[in-house]
Amino acid sequence: MAALLFTATTTDDASGGLSTKNSSSESDWILNREGCCIKTAEGKGRGVYASRIIPPQTVIEVSPVLLFTRTEYEDHGRHTILDHYTFKWRDGRMALALGLGSLFNHSSHPNVTYTVDPAHECIKYTSTRTINPDEELCIFYGHKLWFDPVGTAENLDPQVSLDQNDQSEFLHILAIDSEVDEAEAWSTGDPNDILEGEALPFIWKKLQIDEEEESMEDIRTMQAWAVDIPDSKHIATMLKWLKQSGLESDTLSHLKRIRKKDHLSTLLLTVSPSVPLLPKNIDIGDPYQIPVPCNPALTQTSLVFKNTLWPTVYAPRRKWEPEKWSVAKVQWARDAISHILRETAQTTSSDELPVIAHVPKPFEDEALSLLPRSFIAKDTRVSAGHPLRHATMNIIRDIADWRASASPAGILPDPLTLVASPSDGSLGISNISSNGTNYLLTGLTLFITHEPCIMCSMALLHSRVKEVFYIVPMPQTGGCGGSACLPALKGVNHRYNVAQWRLRDGGAAPAHLDDQIDA
Repeated sequence: MAALLFTATTTDDASGGLSTKNSSSESDWILNREGCCIKTAEGKGRGVYASRIIPPQTVIEVSPVLLFTRTEYEDHGRHTILDHYTFKWRDGRMALALGLGSLFNHSSHPNVTYTVDPAHECIKYTSTRTINPDEELCIFYGHKLWFDPVGTAENLDPQVSLDQNDQSEFLHILAIDSEVDEAEAWSTGDPNDILEGEALPFIWKKLQIDEEEESMEDIRTMQAWAVDIPDSKHIATMLKWLKQSGLESDTLSHLKRIRKKDHLSTLLLTVSPSVPLLPKNIDIGDPYQIPVPCNPALTQTSLVFKNTLWPTVYAPRRKWEPEKWSVAKVQWARDAISHILRETAQTTSSDELPVIAHVPKPFEDEALSLLPRSFIAKDTRVSAGHPLRHATMNIIRDIADWRASASPAGILPDPLTLVASPSDGSLGISNISSNGTNYLLTGLTLFITHEPCIMCSMALLHSRVKEVFYIVPMPQTGGCGGSACLPALKGVNHRYNVAQWRLRDGGAAPAHLDDQIDA
């Protein structure tokens, strides 16, 4: 405080802190190091104002809090004026911020964000952009307001608020906390009970897919690797090798693996872009590429045509339609959403865009071999100075790097090539992985704050992701139903399910989640 010139000090019983009068202005009462003062705003009462320019990402105030138990608050606190100033703490207690913490007014376009420090029981308030002299400092109270808001940001300079370097409207930590608390505490009935429709906390996006292919001209195909097996006694060995090799994926699950034609058996291998390495010392041919159907047959007519290319599964239910969700699996998804909300809150202390992508460990125990650990990635376009460093692209790259690295504790990287030992002909693991296949997200689920853009949506399609959950729709740039729907395009060789997460009360994503960025 020695850097400021003061002529007097006095205790302000309303703010709970120490007020100081600036010697250069008899009308402004400077309350802290950043030159904040209290003024009366029409229709709002007292508010916090800037007496000088405050740069973005400036810590304006660190307010200690007084915490009340639920019982104390229900029995006493809510019947007093404290009811207008307290909010829910992370563990369910009610908190009253001291200092300037309880004097910031609400705005749907806040210029101040704040983060909670549970360990020290305080709240840190930080500017999200440049704040001009005489401009009110406002925070976002959330969507359940108990009053009619007055104005929004009357003193904001439009040019300032659109400055991309300022990145205002970051995720609001206490609004997040209420979502996270609800997610962590949520539990209903038997974990194995199936939830459907409105009982689910997300909405499946219906893929607008063309009618079933019922002529040869309409059948969508993809290139797959196959190998001829002249001697049928090697079929069982090759099927066992295929299962262990890491080449199997859901991409070909709608096709039979073996085709028998004119006394010759053919094994369908993979859609890898590179030639797969096959076991040695087994009497089989060289791998070659053939066109195979992209989708199962939904009608008997379609089945006849598709079988001329390769034996196809008859499945009236589209393979990309969502599976059933149990109570336990929904809780798994809620935990993932809570995780990205918490991580997004941390972007308030950096210049990065508030976009977080998360690929958790699969829900099913038997699927953990697909990914025995979780991954999370942030948008790093600002810090990297690179336009392609979207959160989605970063997480695909991270998983690819992990799979290309040495295998962790007994978990095999995906994919692996098994080769026969020259000495005894047994199958072994080769350290040579097929080029271009380590990036695959086959069978995995992506959770992300914002709907992926068209570039990222196509990357997810190529990566063979199973499903994508997002919170904020991006109608101008989104590739999962916003401006386009990549997994529903005609001719693509993979489809993944898309769902939008519904936050509390089934509402849309909070307004303070910036929907003007390209995720």
